[in-house]
Amino acid sequence: MPHQSTNTTSRFQHLPVLAHEFLASINNLPEKMLNNGLIIDATLGGGGHCELLLEAYSNLNIIGLDQDPTARAAAAQRLALFGSRVKIIETNFADFTPPEQAIAVLADLGVSSPQLDNAERGFSFRFNGPLDMRMNPKQGITAAELIQEIEEAELANLIYKNGEERFSRKIARKIKTDLLKEGPYQGTLSLAYAIAGCYPPKLRHGKIHPATRTFQALRIAVNNELEVLDKLLIKAPDWIKAGGLLSIISFHSLEDRRVKKAFLNDERLERITKKPLRALPEEIKHNPRSRSAKYRVARRKLSCGLLT
Repeated sequence: MPHQSTNTTSRFQHLPVLAHEFLASINNLPEKMLNNGLIIDATLGGGGHCELLLEAYSNLNIIGLDQDPTARAAAAQRLALFGSRVKIIETNFADFTPPEQAIAVLADLGVSSPQLDNAERGFSFRFNGPLDMRMNPKQGITAAELIQEIEEAELANLIYKNGEERFSRKIARKIKTDLLKEGPYQGTLSLAYAIAGCYPPKLRHGKIHPATRTFQALRIAVNNELEVLDKLLIKAPDWIKAGGLLSIISFHSLEDRRVKKAFLNDERLERITKKPLRALPEEIKHNPRSRSAKYRVARRKLSCGLLT
């Protein structure tokens, strides 16, 4: 089956998740911060959250970070009206050092809807596309190269660790056997089909597709997502002024557990949300992918001795 191309900037429309909850948390900042503050959007995407902020607060400035060139181009187009109030930087947030302290840092983790819907990126098996899965298509190895290079046991461990997939060993064995006998998979659909065949027949038609967890595991590994999140959780509190906010939206338990643990144990932070905020039914109705989103907020402690 030919790969379906949907790779245009015009299709990269970022629908911000938990936007009402995010704006409400920002609105609770002191007025003196909002009057002339900097916010760092560590996962700019198409600029949806930034657009809401810039419209709501006329004195805010934003630095937006993203390693995806299509996302940056879409955000630049969307936010052009705000001129010099927005600075877009090509980088992974784990490699960033801010020029000054911010009043808030936002990270909306995971893959955006436009990335999932673009067959050429290879994140999803809804359409057939190459097994790529790189957030930065110019850097690192693809998912196809990853499954080719690592041993079966390592692949099984990766699928279990990053995907919490109970059939990880069977799936890894199937993938490596197919590669040995037939060569590389022709695309996302052929890999998803092979994974589905590793499930017992009665479990192949559940709420989620059998390949979902394995695709998640491969994507996380290709982009080192958990490692860079750990770096962000260590570095980001120092990017924030005393009294400022660290806001993180996660989409699966591996991310959320890390955020929860950091917010609990980091002496620089105090939790604002004891439990994660979730999308309301109305939002889920209009944006089904918001169903799995979890939003946690922490404040940089006032006793940290940072400049305000």
